[in-house]
Amino acid sequence: MQSVKDILAKYNNQPGPGPTPPAGSEPSVTCTLCQDRGIILEGDMARPCQCMQQKAMRNKFKHAGISAEMLQQTFDNFRFDYYSPLLADQARNRSYLEHAQRALQAAREFVNEYAAQGQAPGLMFMGSVGSGKTFLACAVANALTEQDKQVLFLVVPDLLDELRATFGKKYPENTEQDLLDAARTVPVLILDDLGAHNYTEWTKNRIFSIINYRMNHSLPTVITTNLDINELDTYLGERTTSRLLQMCRAFRLFVAQDIRMLKYQEREQGQGR
Repeated sequence: MQSVKDILAKYNNQPGPGPTPPAGSEPSVTCTLCQDRGIILEGDMARPCQCMQQKAMRNKFKHAGISAEMLQQTFDNFRFDYYSPLLADQARNRSYLEHAQRALQAAREFVNEYAAQGQAPGLMFMGSVGSGKTFLACAVANALTEQDKQVLFLVVPDLLDELRATFGKKYPENTEQDLLDAARTVPVLILDDLGAHNYTEWTKNRIFSIINYRMNHSLPTVITTNLDINELDTYLGERTTSRLLQMCRAFRLFVAQDIRMLKYQEREQGQGR
């Protein structure tokens, strides 16, 4: 435990709170643990809130973190009615609903195990577009953040764009090494949409570098992908796929229709259109 003065001195290079909201208005609080103060007060002493470290990590990336909509994606809000109990995956003789139940249970177990032990096998959610993969990944991130755990959420195409954007800049705000180190070393990394992109040898090597480091240092990673194992091998290469299988438990989600489309239809019907 440290004094408030020491905490603030250590983190004085982090962005401070925003302007005081007008009287009578309800301020928007991002971190419910510290109320956006950056420190958690315990009597006359204080400790740094995990959100300060998360902000420092996310500040390296223009497209990192959880959006306002993603904050609503929690385990309690996961809907099983999108997954048919009648349609089945013939390869494993499980219904779409059973697959969704197994994936949700695995996500909950991951959060509980990591919160209790500081380690847990990673997760890989596989399935078609709109099958709920990103929802579960966001639910994991939100549950861990609520428990003061440090999480970095990166969308793979955005990550690769930001790495490429460091080229040719004489004084980049963050170097390629800065970005790679942040993704390699964050306690929990979520890589969303590790899909069928136009990977070059350069991008394959960067992804391998992140995955390999995290495997070697037992740092848990949550992956979402619309590729199956054979396709991962084709797009990312054997060495990356092999490591993903070693470090992650894989779960597949099946839907009869894109959940985003179903939600759009529900919204339109609710508005009488």
